[in-house]
Amino acid sequence: MSRAKVVFLGAPGTGKGTQAKKLSAKYGLPHISTGDILRNAVKMGTDLGMKAKSIMDRGELVPDEVILGIIKNRLAKPDCKKGFLLDGFPRTLAQAEGFDRLDSVNCAIQIDVPSDVLVKRLVLRRTCSSCGAMYHLEYHPPRVEGVCDICGAALVQREDDSESVVKSRFRVYVEKTEPLIGYYRQKGVLYNVDGNQDIETVFSEIVQIIEAAGEVNDEG
Repeated sequence: MSRAKVVFLGAPGTGKGTQAKKLSAKYGLPHISTGDILRNAVKMGTDLGMKAKSIMDRGELVPDEVILGIIKNRLAKPDCKKGFLLDGFPRTLAQAEGFDRLDSVNCAIQIDVPSDVLVKRLVLRRTCSSCGAMYHLEYHPPRVEGVCDICGAALVQREDDSESVVKSRFRVYVEKTEPLIGYYRQKGVLYNVDGNQDIETVFSEIVQIIEAAGEVNDEG
């Protein structure tokens, strides 16, 4: 088995994070979410967090050099020796090319979902203000309205999940991130998955893809 180096591609709301978390649990590979790292930096009030917050709140992309620095530091940790699952990175061609100078990708999973479905997914999404658990008012509501099932803290709508910012994020995705599809297709590592299915069906298809590619097995 080779070192599994998997990238998830797809517009905001396609379920990249959900699928990466499930794969991480199945294979013991670290799920590296640049969005989570940045949001944690914002919460902690670090210099990186303050720099990133105003950019993220507008639905724009954090500069490539900042993201590449975060990824480089994260991949240096011991848990990445067997491989990694990248979620939310790369988002631009420059990031992909910069990453190729640090490491390489052997499986790029493109999750496709119609844009109208994505708007509905994101605008109705809610996040726990304390533990970060995710809910959806239609597909996965909390047992008590506005309250996290896990820790009891208040649920909030992320600023970048408001309708105006969601539409801005889609415009940025089409302009900046869609070129990555051709980039990874040319490298022969791109795999497409229909994300407009239930979570378990999508997960099953992704597992089949990466196991057929010989990147992982059930023993990790």
